[in-house]
Amino acid sequence: MRQTNTGRSQSQREVSRNHRRKPTRAPASMPNSGRRPRRDVTAPSSGTGAATTVIPVGKANPFSPRTAMKKVRKKFKIFSVRSGVDRVFLYILLSLLVFGLVMLFSASFASSYFESGDSYHYIVQQSIFAVLGCVLMMVISFFDYHHLHKFAFPILGVTLVMLLMMVVLKGSSLVPNINGTYRWLYIGPINFQPSEIAKFTLVLIFAHLISINYDKMETFRYGVVPYMVLLGLLAGLVMAEKHVSATVILVAIGAVMLFVGGIRLRYFVMAGALIGAAILYLVFFSDKFDYALLRIQGWLDPFNPPEGVDTWQTRQSLMAIGSGRVLGLGLAQSRQKYLYLPEPENDFIFAIVCEELGFVGALAVILLFGLLIWRGIIISLGAKDKFGMLLGIGLTAQVGIQAILNICVVTNTIPNTGISLPFFSYGGTSLVMLLAQMGVVLSISRTSNVDKV
Repeated sequence: MRQTNTGRSQSQREVSRNHRRKPTRAPASMPNSGRRPRRDVTAPSSGTGAATTVIPVGKANPFSPRTAMKKVRKKFKIFSVRSGVDRVFLYILLSLLVFGLVMLFSASFASSYFESGDSYHYIVQQSIFAVLGCVLMMVISFFDYHHLHKFAFPILGVTLVMLLMMVVLKGSSLVPNINGTYRWLYIGPINFQPSEIAKFTLVLIFAHLISINYDKMETFRYGVVPYMVLLGLLAGLVMAEKHVSATVILVAIGAVMLFVGGIRLRYFVMAGALIGAAILYLVFFSDKFDYALLRIQGWLDPFNPPEGVDTWQTRQSLMAIGSGRVLGLGLAQSRQKYLYLPEPENDFIFAIVCEELGFVGALAVILLFGLLIWRGIIISLGAKDKFGMLLGIGLTAQVGIQAILNICVVTNTIPNTGISLPFFSYGGTSLVMLLAQMGVVLSISRTSNVDKV
């Protein structure tokens, strides 16, 4: 009995010792050792005997209504905060806008009082358009510019319809004759220039097509034909309004975008030669644009023009520039704006800048435009796709082209034609469209590979 009890107690001690041993660590190949066993969820199947899908716990069920709604919202999401806008570009733009409003008031209060009895008429109207344009610009800056791919052809269609209306209905109450031209479309209390919309349309449709056919741009079929057709349609309809300046701007914008888009140099030169030949023919050998030929004759010698050629505006502009000298006569001290210089608040506002602020003020305006163009190009080149790059460069180029041409007209470097100075000249359509387009550039800057400061 004692031996048996002793044997049992010994065996019991061995069992107890084994229970006290630490459990061995699970090998590395067993990731779930020591954890709760993973449960898999089986997605509901339709029909008996149908294959079932095992969905691990922690992962979204692709068959749930919530997942489906997330996919729908992501597909139709058109507004996104992403990273912040490029503040350098925004500050330069706002500086130009404020500078332009100050100079507009200084240049316009005399003519505004003479025409309406209210010295604040032009500045109040322009300020309203500036606020509206800034709100629109900031809203568009949150817009995902990639969605413009879908709107390229619809916007082109609407623009062509408006330009056709300008040709078909010219002389009517909708398209009245203003100073021998048909540029304004009147729809009830609203009036605007469709040519301003045509500039944005050209940039958008060119950016859309070039980004799609970027690898084929060296071919004649994909790199020349579609763009010449589109440019011919838009520029031809604008030319029918007798709006030569807008036609020149359209051609210049198209040339910049095709060059950046990678068109072959020989095709670029050929297209430029054809367009130049067409413009020369229309101006010098067609009686439909006699007024353009007269302006060229007056440009060659504005102080001794041929009989019947009016160069009063150019002469007063040059007098204003010369009067300003280096430091100018002082803000609001211009003399030429007192009904000597026609429309000082519009195309020739830069002459008032030169007269009141002198060479220093004129140089400041040019530097601000130069900085805006430089920053716009930096943003565009940093875009993450070809569409954003082309869209940004086209919109930035429009501002630069208009500013350069306006300053050249005011200084009589090129013949006199109606080109407004961006953010300075009076005009609601132009200001709102320009600010909206700058909103697109700000939208591109949100995803651009450029340092935000």
